[in-house]
Amino acid sequence: MNVQPSPHLAVTHACDEPLLRLKGVTRSFQAGDRAFLALKGIDLQIQRGELVAIIGASGSGKSTLMNILGCLDNATTGSYRVGGQETRALGPDALAALRRDHFGFIFQRYHLLPHLDALHNVEIPAVYAGLPLDQRHARARDLLARLGLGEHLRHRPSQLSGGQQQRVSICRALMNGGQVILADEPTGALDTASGKEVMNILLELHHAGHTVILVTHDPQVAAHAQRIIEVSDGQIVSDRYKQAAPPALAVPGTTHPGGQGARRLLASLGMFREAFKMAWLALVSHRMRTLLTMLGIIIGITSVVSISAIGEGAKGYVLKDIQAIGSNTIDVYSGSNFGDSRARNIETLVPADVAALNALYYVDSATPVIGQGTLVRYRNLDVDVQLNGVSEHYFQVRNIPLAAGIVFSADDARRQAQVVVIDHNTRERLFGPNVDPLGQVILVGNLPCTVIGVTARNKNLFVASNQLNIWVPYETAAGRVLGQRHLDSISVRVREGVPSKRVEEEVSRVLLQRHGTKDFFTNNLDSIMQTVQKTSRSLTLLLSLIAVISLVVGGIGVMNIMLVSVTERTREIGIRMAVGARQVDIRQQFLVEAVMVCLLGGVIGVGLSYGVGFLFELFVKQWEMVFSPGSIIMAFACSTLIGVVFGFVPARNAARLDPIEALARD
Repeated sequence: MNVQPSPHLAVTHACDEPLLRLKGVTRSFQAGDRAFLALKGIDLQIQRGELVAIIGASGSGKSTLMNILGCLDNATTGSYRVGGQETRALGPDALAALRRDHFGFIFQRYHLLPHLDALHNVEIPAVYAGLPLDQRHARARDLLARLGLGEHLRHRPSQLSGGQQQRVSICRALMNGGQVILADEPTGALDTASGKEVMNILLELHHAGHTVILVTHDPQVAAHAQRIIEVSDGQIVSDRYKQAAPPALAVPGTTHPGGQGARRLLASLGMFREAFKMAWLALVSHRMRTLLTMLGIIIGITSVVSISAIGEGAKGYVLKDIQAIGSNTIDVYSGSNFGDSRARNIETLVPADVAALNALYYVDSATPVIGQGTLVRYRNLDVDVQLNGVSEHYFQVRNIPLAAGIVFSADDARRQAQVVVIDHNTRERLFGPNVDPLGQVILVGNLPCTVIGVTARNKNLFVASNQLNIWVPYETAAGRVLGQRHLDSISVRVREGVPSKRVEEEVSRVLLQRHGTKDFFTNNLDSIMQTVQKTSRSLTLLLSLIAVISLVVGGIGVMNIMLVSVTERTREIGIRMAVGARQVDIRQQFLVEAVMVCLLGGVIGVGLSYGVGFLFELFVKQWEMVFSPGSIIMAFACSTLIGVVFGFVPARNAARLDPIEALARD
């Protein structure tokens, strides 16, 4: 196999500044109350194009030195410069950029992501570098083909041998160019044949211009290097060349499309796609845990949407009943308010007031109303009814439909005709189901009247259904039955599209002008509707707040499970950091996962809400649940917010992990 310089590698010329330079570097670790020095005053320079082996026994500090060289770890004191750039002054994101663009890591344990195939494992560094998808795929396929893995692109690590996994790891190290290849015991976990194959690849990479640093305790592996550095007890005890260092003519680097802004935009888009993909794989691979995590969200969303739908349905049912008695109706009564004891002595409401109100532009129609309990007889059957003297407009004003017959006319009123409209209850009491009441004569008090109409059955919540009502022309009631000229009340129907409050003010103004004093009061049914709507909103809000508690509980469950997920996937996080993931990339990945869990819970919750609505419709016939787009949008907004709020802490913890500790975690 022949590893040629990648078309993505740029050639620069040697300069006086070494590629890597450490000066007075120490690294200490806290062990209880004492500090342990792993590295002690390391001075080291590595030139471009060298093949260096760092050897030493276990615990000598060689792995710590490699971690500092690869910017996975920071020196406690001293200076480390990469291409002349001091690393101590760099933040986490800048160090991640160095790892991504200049270093390629080959680990003894391969450190491949088990849920990704070979192609996508190799692509990971280019995702964080912002390389376009098609270029990533082409580059990864080319690298895998060159290393003899062209037929294993879609194989996961568990389907590959140890040697094949290490070759995938090498391809990943070369994905962004791999100016410096850091190989930590690259043959330690391989058999002899695979180990020789991997060493041949590393030698070819060196001949192609890469700077290769081998960290090993195996003298046979170190024998391939031009330069051998021996570390013991945190110090360099030997630094010898087996042969002269080659001229540093070709230094691999990386070229990326576009400028820095375009590159970061491409990286962000790639990371969003990668984050969604990783989130979906994580959820699918732990289905039961995911379902249990979403359970609280599902219950909360179902409760919020269902309660909102029930509230909307109940409000519509109540408002429909109010509208049935005339929601755009204003009633005028004598006195100062309901229960005024002086109202019976006030006789200023007269038919002329009705004529004046009918003349107003804002008024659709107005009707006088007088009433009194009386006895009605049909043959030998007597019943007590409420006699109402009204005009022909009354049934329009009150929105009372007829089941049979007609209502009386203005001509009937002028003639004081002896005609009557009865309600459904009166029909049942007087005539029963088998007698047609139309044309029948009943005795209203002492006045015989012909039945000309029957109103429909009353199902209104706000009108008493056990009362018997009959209606005769106002003139007939006043002149022939009751002997009363003044009115008990006036009912006014508001013209369509006119604010009822405005009409109420006009009615009061006209009557005040006519009476000279305010001896009347108005009752606007629209205010009742507004009160019902306000009360309904308050109750819905209260119940929704109660339902939100389950959402909060569900959010806490999401946070707990995401914290567990961070712990379980610590090594994966370390791998991603090693190949160039920034803290924001890691944080974004886990936030997306938390939001996806909550959104999936929201989708299931909304679906269950519609299921509840279907069952509700089967068992409750009077009214139905009303699902509004607003409640659905609110549900998904709540899901997203819960995911962001309760996913932030786990995502932040993941982003703050130390790469070295994360890679060492099983």
